[in-house]
Amino acid sequence: MTNALHAHGPATDRSDAEGPVLVGCSHGTDDVAGRAAVRSILTGVAAVRPGLDVREAFVDVQEPEVADVVAYALENDAPGAVVVPLLLSVGFHVKVDIAAAVDQPGATAASPLGPDPRLVDILVDRLEAAGLAPDDSVVLAAAGSTDPAAALAVESVAAGLADRLEQPVTLGYGAGAEPRVPAAVATARADLPPGGRVVVASYLLAPGYFYDRVRESGADVVSAPLAPDGRLVDIVLDRYDAAT
Repeated sequence: MTNALHAHGPATDRSDAEGPVLVGCSHGTDDVAGRAAVRSILTGVAAVRPGLDVREAFVDVQEPEVADVVAYALENDAPGAVVVPLLLSVGFHVKVDIAAAVDQPGATAASPLGPDPRLVDILVDRLEAAGLAPDDSVVLAAAGSTDPAAALAVESVAAGLADRLEQPVTLGYGAGAEPRVPAAVATARADLPPGGRVVVASYLLAPGYFYDRVRESGADVVSAPLAPDGRLVDIVLDRYDAAT
């Protein structure tokens, strides 16, 4: 049975494996809580679909590297490998690192997690948990990318969040795009009504470097990252199924 999460090597018994190996590939982080949050997604995937061989990989900071995990799986008789980017939009890591890792027979890449209406649902829940009030101004904080497609994806999520909240949502980025989160927070503060606060919705998968910078951006309230959440598990499995 393959309901355990495998970091690199094959499962001990693949006799009941369901389809290609699912390689969940995240950016990687030195943050202990961030690592646990990301791993919770793949642990959830393995629990929901016990016959699926689920493995963890990274594009930076942590090991094993995604190319090594894919190659090892295929070299050891896995019936294919599908890399699901545990990333919220397209960008360098999807188009370069992951694309290179699956550039071989039997391997393919799924779409990243975002945009997706369920991510908006999670953002709404995180904001409600943070105590969002009617007079607050909301800034959606994303990691950022120089890829135009990534910006469009984030803008789509911001528009969905604004519709759900029935109030404007402005954007701020950690890197790669403008405005940066501190500038977006400052602009929002300049237009606050009396008694209002600047509340940042963290469009980030897990705690780590970018989340720490968001918390230092000058906002009055910063919501928790997206993970852990069972809806992320559902999105990962949907991406995997679509790719197979």
